[in-house]
Amino acid sequence: MDEYICTVCGYLYNPQLGDTDSGILPNTSFTQITDYWTCPKCEAVKSDFVKK
Repeated sequence: MDEYICTVCGYLYNPQLGDTDSGILPNTSFTQITDYWTCPKCEAVKSDFVKK
């Protein structure tokens, strides 16, 4: 699974870790995350992320 990086703050979404604070379980690919999810660091929208 690919990692994605926030173009606003540089946060790296690692699918092996997920985002448990937002309810995203480990081993969840970025494409499986709802479009309403936002960056846990800066609240940028999902479309502000690019594949690393």
